[in-house]
Amino acid sequence: MTRRDTVALLVVPLVALLLAAPTLQAQLSSPEIGKPAPRFTLPDTYGQEHSLADYSGEWVVLEWLNYECPYVAKHYDSGNMQQLQQTYGEKGVVWLAIVSSAPGKQGYHEPDEMNALTEQKGGKAKGVLLDPEGTVGRMYGARNTPQMVVINPKGILLYNGAIDDRPSARPSSLEGAHNYLAAALEEAMNGKEVSVPKTQPYGCTVKYKN
Repeated sequence: MTRRDTVALLVVPLVALLLAAPTLQAQLSSPEIGKPAPRFTLPDTYGQEHSLADYSGEWVVLEWLNYECPYVAKHYDSGNMQQLQQTYGEKGVVWLAIVSSAPGKQGYHEPDEMNALTEQKGGKAKGVLLDPEGTVGRMYGARNTPQMVVINPKGILLYNGAIDDRPSARPSSLEGAHNYLAAALEEAMNGKEVSVPKTQPYGCTVKYKN
């Protein structure tokens, strides 16, 4: 094999990868803040269907979930996510966790396994919804776990992005962190405009179906 052949073998896969990246990104929508949130219906791990329309008149939080992701583990192992779920659940917020991992990929579990994990973690979401085709994740432009969304009682998208300003998997990074999600909820639920409606999410990439 000549040196030219060797270079070609290395370059062609690289070019293919670079060309594929924009295609994957193009599959993700970018829903507009201040506009109606994309409608969806998904089953939870117990087989009950949840439609966004069912929660008209209520505040809704969407959380993209992957228990195996270290960035997600930071928030669950510390109890931070469960505390948020409980605090805002007591204030009437409907908290829905969504798993957009495809079967066979990190974060995907059969319903019984997911229920056991949620019980083990002490999760307090109203439901863990299964999105194995990734349809809803792509509709919301979900790129990472955890990624958070806030929808107001009129069905308007108010926040989409990171849970906080510390893009680290280290539990110690929670100390002093500014929680974008909590800030958005507090502002919106008190009749104020969300001061930071969109941020760059961080964490593991959502393991979509190819």
